[in-house]
Parts: sequence; C-alpha cells; structure tokens
Amino acid sequence: MLFRAHGRFVDSLGGRYVTAEDVGTSTGDMDFVHMETEFVAGLAEQSGDPSPVTAHGVFRAIQASAFYCWGSDSLEGKTIAVQGCGNVGHNLAKELHAAGARLIVTDIDPERVKRVVADTGARAVKSEEIYCQQADIFAPCALGAVINDETVPQLRVKIVAGAANNQLLEERHGDMLEARGILYAPDYVANAGGVINVYSELAGWDRQRSLRKADEIYHTVLGVFEIAKQHGIPTYEAADRLAERRLQAVRGMVRTWPQYPNSRN
Repeated sequence: MLFRAHGRFVDSLGGRYVTAEDVGTSTGDMDFVHMETEFVAGLAEQSGDPSPVTAHGVFRAIQASAFYCWGSDSLEGKTIAVQGCGNVGHNLAKELHAAGARLIVTDIDPERVKRVVADTGARAVKSEEIYCQQADIFAPCALGAVINDETVPQLRVKIVAGAANNQLLEERHGDMLEARGILYAPDYVANAGGVINVYSELAGWDRQRSLRKADEIYHTVLGVFEIAKQHGIPTYEAADRLAERRLQAVRGMVRTWPQYPNSRN
C-alpha cells in the first residue's frame, strides 16, 4: 500500500524526519505508516487527531490579533469568515462560536458546511463569496495560496488569521495586506498547534499539556507583531526573524539530528 511505502521511505531517513497526519490523511493512515517505521506521530492509540490542538492554537492567534488590533481579545460580537470546514475548521468554528463570535463559513464539501452550521448557527456562503464578506476577521482554513492578486482587493476585514499553510501566494501579497491596513498573523505561527501535537506524542505529553503549550501561540503572535512594529516590516518577515532568533538560541544547546526523542542512533 501507498502509506506502507511511505513508511519505508521515512524509515530510511533514520529519524531525520518524522511524518504525521495532515490534510487528506487520517489516524488510520498513520497506523499503516507505523507498520514500517517508528518515526510517525498522530497514531490513533496515542495523541490521535491533531486537529483540536491546531484549532485551539489558531483560536489563540485570532484572540492575540484582536487584542493587538482593538485592545481587547474578546471575540464577542465579532464576525469571522471561516474558509474551510474540515477537521481544523470545524473545531475552530466551535471555539469561536463558544466565544460569542458570529460566523460566516464555506467549504467545497456541502456536508461539512452543514455540520458547522448545525453546530454553530453559522451563515453559509458560496466558496467564491467568502473573500468579499463584510467581517472583522478572515480565517483561511483550507488549502494555501488564497491570499493573492485576485483575493486581496476583495477582503473587507481588519485581520487575516487562520490554519491554512502557505496562505500567501507570494511574499508580496503580505506586503499588499500591509498596504491595505490588514493585520496578518503568519500562517506557520498561527497553526503551530499541529506541530506541538506531534511533538507531544513523541515526548509523551498528554492532551491537556499540548493544549496549554498551544495557548502560548497567543504571546508568540503578539511578539511577531511587536517585531514588525519596531522594525517597520511586514508581519510575515517579522515571523521569519523571530524563528531565526530561536534557531540561533538553541543551536549550541542541543544536537540538531536526530530530533526524535528516544530515536535509535
């Protein structure tokens, strides 16, 4: 099978890479990978689906963005347009609803939309209509490259903060958001809960510890915004600078290979 072949390839890397569940895969798929390698996370009998932790981190990133933008991290009464109602988008929508936000949602799968609408009372729109909705926050939680020449002019929000990877088609689209006065929470900062969940499994943490660690994304996002402000640079560039600082700080403290806890040497 494909996933077993993937597992054999991952195993050949000897711990330099650990694979895990992502878009289009499941914990069951990771169990097939596990038949061939120990270098896999997101297993059903261990940390399981990383989506709730990813969603919680994005929720905290949205709160931090709200605080920076409006002086309060309360989402009560805020309108949030969520693009993508998959596992992460659904969990995020439930957290946002519990926080008092009004939701506008879309997905290419109408059944996913129905579930989110049933759980949160969200208003559903067509996929191509999500960009032009009058809202406070746009949360892209589907695939990447959704911030581009076509979509940026349509946005009628103050904040972009979501779970999708590679949201900017090109770096210059981050500059376009900046020019329009739209605050952007860089994707790999906001969605870091997924990586936190993977590491939690490798390190033996329980789910509550993972969620507490994901809570820290709030302060990391604020740190990115402060770097951007101090240096007069876009937030996507500030996120890269913060990441580089952290890498430099740990480079002399730990070995960089292998990073898999208890890996064979």
